[in-house]
Amino acid sequence: MGAGPAAAGAVRDTSFAHLLNPNRKWFNNKRIIILNAWIVLLLITSSTNGYDGSMMNGLQSLQQWQDDFNHPSKGRLGLLNAIQNIGALAGYPFAPYLSDGIGRRRAVFFGAAIMLVATALQTASQSVGMFIGARFLIGFGLTFAANAAPMLVTELAYPEYRAPLTSLYNSLWYSGAIVAAWATYGTFRINSTWAWRLPSLLQGIPSALQFSLVLFCPESPRWLVSRGRDAEALRTLAYYHADGDEQDPLVQYEFQEIKTAIEFDRNVAANVGWKSLIATKGNLKRIRIIVALAFFSQWSGNGLISYYLNEVFTRIGITGSGTQLLINGVLQVWNLLWAVLAAFMVNRLGRRFLFLTSAALMTLFYTAQAICFAEYSKHEVAAAGHAVVGFVFLFFAAYDIAFTPLIVSYTVEILPFPLRAKGFNVFNFVISVALIFNQYVNPIALSALGWKYYLVYVCWLAIEFVFLWIFLVETKNRTLEETAAIFDGEDALEKITHGGTTQETPDIYEKADEKA
Repeated sequence: MGAGPAAAGAVRDTSFAHLLNPNRKWFNNKRIIILNAWIVLLLITSSTNGYDGSMMNGLQSLQQWQDDFNHPSKGRLGLLNAIQNIGALAGYPFAPYLSDGIGRRRAVFFGAAIMLVATALQTASQSVGMFIGARFLIGFGLTFAANAAPMLVTELAYPEYRAPLTSLYNSLWYSGAIVAAWATYGTFRINSTWAWRLPSLLQGIPSALQFSLVLFCPESPRWLVSRGRDAEALRTLAYYHADGDEQDPLVQYEFQEIKTAIEFDRNVAANVGWKSLIATKGNLKRIRIIVALAFFSQWSGNGLISYYLNEVFTRIGITGSGTQLLINGVLQVWNLLWAVLAAFMVNRLGRRFLFLTSAALMTLFYTAQAICFAEYSKHEVAAAGHAVVGFVFLFFAAYDIAFTPLIVSYTVEILPFPLRAKGFNVFNFVISVALIFNQYVNPIALSALGWKYYLVYVCWLAIEFVFLWIFLVETKNRTLEETAAIFDGEDALEKITHGGTTQETPDIYEKADEKA
């Protein structure tokens, strides 16, 4: 839990900063350590998704998989990759109702149960149809777990560490990708169908852990308050945030602010139902940013490498399966390092700085990839092909400092509680639509246009930078409720902030230190 040093110094100017006990840290407080362990169980939901993308990349480089599935290409290959997201689309109409209806924990459990069954079917597949059906079910189950898990993380986390921990959610996509990349690298020498069945089986590990343990995890205090279970919400906050002290100033501030925000959204802002997502000026601002980030996260050129690495590398002269799989494995480790680093710097550097820096550098490095790709395509200069690999690594470092850690954490924090499940569902739906389009179009366009297809993404990345510069709102150093209220104007922010106890509680810990 390396969030401490990065986060601790960054929140001292927030409305709750003076309520934080300076002796209560992620590394020395038993209750916070236990809470963070539960949060890790939720974070690995993203690992399942990351595993899938990297596994499909690796399987395409396995001769055994190619032979068993009749060397799929173009449309069939696109379907094999896209079917998981088609399954996700089928689950989207139901996911927010499950998260809001039965609670965050049970929604994660339900999704994990479906994914366990699906990975068993995928591992036992005897035909292309069975493999496609299993991947459809994986996407369907993942929708429920992925809707609830990050919301539960952000609604449970100790305030000082909320932003880094929620940013870790999407960053751990690469933890699954790493396991998949190295699993396929390790199994490609197996001369049987277990070369691809074993990686398929390993995909079920995160779901097995969640199925076994998640019902023992604490429920979201926000969800409990929304269901009228205030006493249980207060006990949960007190147990994990203040060693069981229900009168702790931080706990009372959080509790009162949660109650005020939920009541405000219900009665004043009328934030209920799907129509509310576009019913007010503040909500329109939220949806504009959320939809844009969802598209940008998949349409920044990253999809070419994430799902069609072997196609790209073959076109630049890197044709050996072992070499392709090795580069894929190293790339996933590289991605994880940059994404985790950025997650721990989010409070210090801010969301806007990270997004703008990311978009600018991605445009630069993708342009360099296009130039080197063109040089190899025209003259078959080996050095140009190798340079493409180098710029792929630099491009993903740029992508990982914002679009990996922040797209989920930023989305859930700018949405008020009554709209969080529905708004986050819209975000995931748009990602799936963008992915399906990418997974069908990318192999066809790359085959038809070659290096010129890269120029499309270069132009699009420049558009992304302009949009982010104009519309992205900075949200650092605020509580979850205050962050969501920024979009509704100063009056809403003032009402929610004054619903807490900050005006009545001076910095008790500093005064105690002075007396000592």
